[in-house]
Amino acid sequence: MKTVCRIAALAAFFTGSAASAQQLAPSPTLDAIKARGHIECGAHLGLPGFSFANDKGEWAGLDVDYCKSLAAAVLGDATKVKFTPTSVQQRWAVLQSGQVDLLSRNTTITFSRNATLGVNFQGINFYEGQTFVVRTKAKVVAVKDLADATICVAAGSTEEKTAADWFRERNLKVTIINFQKNDDAISAYDQGRCDAYTAGIGALAGQRIKFKDPNEHQILTEIISNDPQGPVTRWGDERWQLVVRWVLNGTIAAEALGVTSKNVEEMKAKSASSEVRRLLGAEGKFGQMMGLSDDWMFNAIKQVGNYGESYERTVGMGSALKLKRGANELWTKGGLLYSPPFQ
Repeated sequence: MKTVCRIAALAAFFTGSAASAQQLAPSPTLDAIKARGHIECGAHLGLPGFSFANDKGEWAGLDVDYCKSLAAAVLGDATKVKFTPTSVQQRWAVLQSGQVDLLSRNTTITFSRNATLGVNFQGINFYEGQTFVVRTKAKVVAVKDLADATICVAAGSTEEKTAADWFRERNLKVTIINFQKNDDAISAYDQGRCDAYTAGIGALAGQRIKFKDPNEHQILTEIISNDPQGPVTRWGDERWQLVVRWVLNGTIAAEALGVTSKNVEEMKAKSASSEVRRLLGAEGKFGQMMGLSDDWMFNAIKQVGNYGESYERTVGMGSALKLKRGANELWTKGGLLYSPPFQ
């Protein structure tokens, strides 16, 4: 009898916990977003495939899609987002000052950044790895072949330190020239001032498109680091961090569960999967736990798509970058991507 009573008490506790989720501390960020009617998203200055504005000021890319998904989840409309271009150096100040609600722009997760900059990383939306782009005629096969070379890099980036460490640890001499603006580093390489330019392989695929003659350059396949990237928020405001983290999880879970922008309505109405139903707001009141409507992820998936849909059109085989999924494939298909359960 005592065991039954304990079980009943635990059930009541967890039920009460879900019901009292609205009693959590209020979110100044969510309140500000709802008051102004849009999300302020810190973006890259211009990186095709990830965060790039065309001549009409229309933004597109993998990181852009995430902010659109967030807007759909929070405000019910994926268009309710404004993008602020940020450089490698200024991105932290722009986030910390409150000018933007989050960063979604090729930012590597590191210990020191998390510990000293007053920021939190809310998951991984792209598994990046650093390498180099070189001129095809140079006949460079491996990174070690760059000994005695001059390498261009953006100042203050993780790539700057990683490259310096990699060559120093192998007693290989190189000259690293850093530039305050990433575009200046790329331009210097393209003009022949450097033998190589270093960045993440995904970023290089995007930047290579900008070269005067992309066919004259090759991206090395050897990777010298693992650089997971994802959305970044300020310290504090746990409710907002919860939303940012679980919208990303939701886009990944949707792909794993077979929910797409095309079948999301049918899945919500007919799926027998409890996890699908909780994801799409058919049961569980998960949105209410965060202060959102229960169709938060239904809206995000319907308007923007799941992670796989976004990857394919922005950086995948359906895009100009033609990047294979690789580590960014679902874990069930040999990649590293997965979401914690919606339970």
